[in-house]
Amino acid sequence: MEDMEQTGFIRISDDVVSTIAGMAAIDTPGISAMSGGISEGLAKRLSGRNVQKGVSVEVGQLEAAVDLRVIVQYGWRFQDVCRNLQLNVREAVENMTGLRVVEVNVKVEGVSMKEREEEAVPEEAVRIK
Repeated sequence: MEDMEQTGFIRISDDVVSTIAGMAAIDTPGISAMSGGISEGLAKRLSGRNVQKGVSVEVGQLEAAVDLRVIVQYGWRFQDVCRNLQLNVREAVENMTGLRVVEVNVKVEGVSMKEREEEAVPEEAVRIK
């Protein structure tokens, strides 16, 4: 739908889309963590920018593409986890930004043998004195 009266344009930052995608990804059952990789860690150190760990996006005026690098929890079926991940990220980005997500690419870079760190019981909580 085209507006006859324009008041300006709206541009959504890559970092905003990255943050939305990352939050939706980590909330997906079976995802243990996002994987930053060596090049992302180097980019963060060199530029001083807060690069969203494990998420790369390309954002245009109306569309976005998302690449995710994840670590899956052991015991989960990768195909099911990744399909749910793609759906969750697409839905979150489209609902919050109004952009059409043309693709969500997932690269599984590892398997975690333990639960997410924030869900794990702190070590000091289980010590008996």
